Amino acid sequence: MKVAIGSDHGGFRLKEEIKKFLTEENIEFKDFGTYSEDAVDYPDISYPVAKAVQKGEYTRGILICGTGIGIGIAANKLPGIRAALCHDTFSARASREHNDANILTMGERVIGPGLAKDIVKIWLSTEFAGGRHLRRVQKICQLEEKRDY
Repeated sequence: MKVAIGSDHGGFRLKEEIKKFLTEENIEFKDFGTYSEDAVDYPDISYPVAKAVQKGEYTRGILICGTGIGIGIAANKLPGIRAALCHDTFSARASREHNDANILTMGERVIGPGLAKDIVKIWLSTEFAGGRHLRRVQKICQLEEKRDY
């Protein structure tokens, strides 16, 4: 598994903790930035991570900002991306089993590093259940193809 990871300045410290965790777990990853706590705009980080996942260069992505909301909204603008905001382990598991989420978003100002590591561990180890959930994910993909304008 290869993971693309990124954060804005509001998620920088938590991203650094998650990078240590990924290293300890021998999970290959690439950091797409930011590389300091200097202010950046989250779409500038979200796009390259989401694009790398969309193109299949990385199996999954992790994006972190202050709340996990903005960075996930930006990621979800790309077809084929299903970014899920998870601040608990139940949601992390369900986002993979039921929604086949390919990007995890979290908020540094919402959760601490211990819980974030638990979420990442569960999210990365949970497989998509398929079955009735596959039909629903396929319908999401069909929505991306509709052009009503």
